[in-house]
Amino acid sequence: MSEIPGDLKFMKSHEWARVEDGGKVTVGISDHAQGLLGDLVYVDLPTVGDSVQAGHGVAVVESVKAASDVYAPVSGTIVAVNSDLADKPETINEDAYGDGWIFVVEMDDADQLGELLGPDDYATQLEDAD
Repeated sequence: MSEIPGDLKFMKSHEWARVEDGGKVTVGISDHAQGLLGDLVYVDLPTVGDSVQAGHGVAVVESVKAASDVYAPVSGTIVAVNSDLADKPETINEDAYGDGWIFVVEMDDADQLGELLGPDDYATQLEDAD
């Protein structure tokens, strides 16, 4: 079972969201997701200033096995991207919940966070999928 940090919220599609100060949300993919994908070889990042909608694809992570969309957990504006991933996409494999973050969204509507899974609910989803 993958480690699931208690301070995160999750989408059913395996993105995580960490709520930061000032209405910002840092987004990445779960340790479970990176494990399923295998060694990541490329990350297609969004552009700072892009407007994103909750549930819509924002970035793409590619592994030797597959390419997978990364969905926005909340609607808002991209205010930062992890440009280090352009040269080191494997950072997501090594530290999915830390240095492997993908982008930061400034939220339009904090109420959307209530639609995400808490850590326990996400863990239950993973167990039910096994």
